[in-house]
Amino acid sequence: MRIALFGPPGAGKGTQAKRLAQAHGLTHLSTGDLFRTAIRERTPLGTRVSELLEAGELVSDDVTNGIVADRLETLAHGDFVLDGYPRTVPQAEWILAHLADAGAPLDAVVSLRVPDEAVVQRLSRRRTDPETGAIYHLDFNPPPADLDADALVHRPDDEPDAIRHRLEVYHQETAPVEAFLREHVRYFEVDGTGTLDEVQGRISGVLAKDRGLAGI
Repeated sequence: MRIALFGPPGAGKGTQAKRLAQAHGLTHLSTGDLFRTAIRERTPLGTRVSELLEAGELVSDDVTNGIVADRLETLAHGDFVLDGYPRTVPQAEWILAHLADAGAPLDAVVSLRVPDEAVVQRLSRRRTDPETGAIYHLDFNPPPADLDADALVHRPDDEPDAIRHRLEVYHQETAPVEAFLREHVRYFEVDGTGTLDEVQGRISGVLAKDRGLAGI
């Protein structure tokens, strides 16, 4: 099974991608993780990513696609779940064509739907440990009891107004990507609210119903 998870910041796609990967033997592919690995291993594309980031520039579609292609090659285009990719129409066009050429088409896209104000509530409750970089959530992942809560930082990008701006940008940028994917691959919308288990159950449910897979 080759699937991609879509959703706004705070929708929980990273957490759900990891859960699906663990539960069903899929490889979790996050472009952020792939960038960090390529930089750490000093691959040619990793060096290019590092240069772009240091210059304050966005990583181009070609470079991003190249890093994804390298990782897919190591998997022999086997079972995986994409987390937050593709982000642009050129990336979507490329990944569908690349997988089709490899004889391993993308099976489905699952879009987690969470109301904007629910996302604001989720993300505004995050706090960061300035010493370790660890991120906690006051409701779902509270800091350990021996950690001074007053020492935690509420980052500027986790302020409600900043989150709303990020959501506006997300909706503007991803609307054409979603429209493209709807036309070319099985596309499911799943309610992303509720407990982690409830959301995972909904994702597995739509995939099992469509593909007739008892194990997913």
